[in-house]
Amino acid sequence: MAEHVILFAGPMGAGKTTAIEALSEVPVVRTEAANTDRETADKATTTVALDYGEITVGDVDKVRLYGIPGQRRFDFMWQILKDRARGLVVLVNADAPDPVASMLEFIEEFRDLHDRGGVVVGVTRADVVGGTSTDAFSDALSAAHPEMLVPVFTVDPREPEQMTTVLLTLVANIEMRAAMAPAAPAPAQEVH
Repeated sequence: MAEHVILFAGPMGAGKTTAIEALSEVPVVRTEAANTDRETADKATTTVALDYGEITVGDVDKVRLYGIPGQRRFDFMWQILKDRARGLVVLVNADAPDPVASMLEFIEEFRDLHDRGGVVVGVTRADVVGGTSTDAFSDALSAAHPEMLVPVFTVDPREPEQMTTVLLTLVANIEMRAAMAPAAPAPAQEVH
């Protein structure tokens, strides 16, 4: 059985906890505290360490889902979890102030996950009038990182089917990249 560790990153209020709850087959472990930054996101609580869930993809792949805090003051958790991860889902709220810049910031922060596994972007609240279009995210990503192939989806993090599509795309990219990676050279044989 293959096992994948996937991070869910993005600014506070983008839907990371909700997405993990929609996907997980086990009760989600949450580390929530009162939100003291209501100007950034008008919600009662915020993740301060991590969210954790699990899902089995197909018959063989166990996927561990980790949501990281969206606030930089909790970024010590980012590094702890990033080192184990193989892939990244960046969620951004299309209705937030400057969501494209937020997406690019998280892509840059976790760039090594693209290089060793895969990255996808999920744009939430794209249906809100006046929100940033999905094309704007794709265009900005292509302009800033033309060397990166990052699928961009419009998603509702409450909808398991939509989040499953995002996750399956990421897992397929990770597995394809692993299959294409050159095999490690065999150890040299000693001659006696």
